[in-house]
Amino acid sequence: MISASRGSSAPIRARAGASPGLGEIGIGDGSDAALRRIELAVSWVLRVGVGVSVLVIAAGLAIMFARHDGYLAITGHASYRGLTGAHSRFPHSLAGLAHTLARGRGQGIVVVGVVILILTPVLRVGVGVVSFLVEHDLPMALITLYVLAVLVGSFFLAQS
Repeated sequence: MISASRGSSAPIRARAGASPGLGEIGIGDGSDAALRRIELAVSWVLRVGVGVSVLVIAAGLAIMFARHDGYLAITGHASYRGLTGAHSRFPHSLAGLAHTLARGRGQGIVVVGVVILILTPVLRVGVGVVSFLVEHDLPMALITLYVLAVLVGSFFLAQS
């Protein structure tokens, strides 16, 4: 039995046989351990995703500056558009990314690191779907699956 938190003293009873969701407190039924495992999985996904992306971006920058000395000697008027515009050396399509990666160019490696960083929260939402399914919380799993579909769909719609 859980007490209502908004000034009401009326107890809130969970459905019989239902496992508690993330917002409920399950006392004595092992849900605290399951909740902790889910929190650790989400934390691990976010930390590893950000860490890997930082390492990939740093490696790409190191290769870029080592192989392309034009980036080291920025003189005169340097602008963001000059470095990342349509005529810059950074890839602006998947074919361009594959081409720069095949040549071992640092710009492509930096873009891969940024893509990893962008996909990290999407993977976190995917872990959320799985965690809600493990908890047998179908409504939350469906809502989170919808959020995942919107995220993935936005990547494809942005290309149009």
